[in-house]
Amino acid sequence: MKLFVFDHCPFCVKAMMVAGLKKVDLELVYLQNHDVDARIEKVGANLVPILQKEDGSYMAESLDIASYLDNLDGNPAIAEGTMGERISAWMNIAGQFGSRLIYPRWTMIELPEFQSEEAKAWFTKNKSAMIKMSFDEAFANSEEYIAKLNVELLKLDWLVPPSQRNNVLTYDDINIFPFLRNYTVTKGLRYPGNVRQYLDEVSKLTGVALFDSVAVGAPIATA
Repeated sequence: MKLFVFDHCPFCVKAMMVAGLKKVDLELVYLQNHDVDARIEKVGANLVPILQKEDGSYMAESLDIASYLDNLDGNPAIAEGTMGERISAWMNIAGQFGSRLIYPRWTMIELPEFQSEEAKAWFTKNKSAMIKMSFDEAFANSEEYIAKLNVELLKLDWLVPPSQRNNVLTYDDINIFPFLRNYTVTKGLRYPGNVRQYLDEVSKLTGVALFDSVAVGAPIATA
């Protein structure tokens, strides 16, 4: 089987988490960000992730793929979530600052989906429109957004690391970890102890790497 993904895409990470946790025999194929045709020819829409099953057919929608991979061996491991509304509410607020931090940074580090200038330009154009400002402006305002996101991270006191619940992951983890993982590309964020532990433990359980080692901080102010 093959899973067509972007490394920075949180929806792709949902499927990657289950594949890693269950040790599914799966080849990750990183598509170029601007290559819309490669997605449309497989599933008729500009979507990732895309799973190519053993019979050659394609499947889209991240949670459907996650469930399919979890049930392949007839022994599903991902428990039902119970905090969907709480997670959505937190992400709606945090995402206002988080997106303006991470979008510019994806083009500043090495990612497999940005191996051409065309891929970076396509992403920059589309995401700049989404955050209603240029990447340069968003990056210049990093300190402001880091401060605001740090406040929101403090509100995750309800996040429980897997080791405190028998290392059982739920669909709450599938839904929130990919976004928290992406925030690790920003240097200067302060994670409360439980959140840092949560990130490290879920990363280890699923094999989905964090971005701490390549994180980009705020621009250095010049006089």
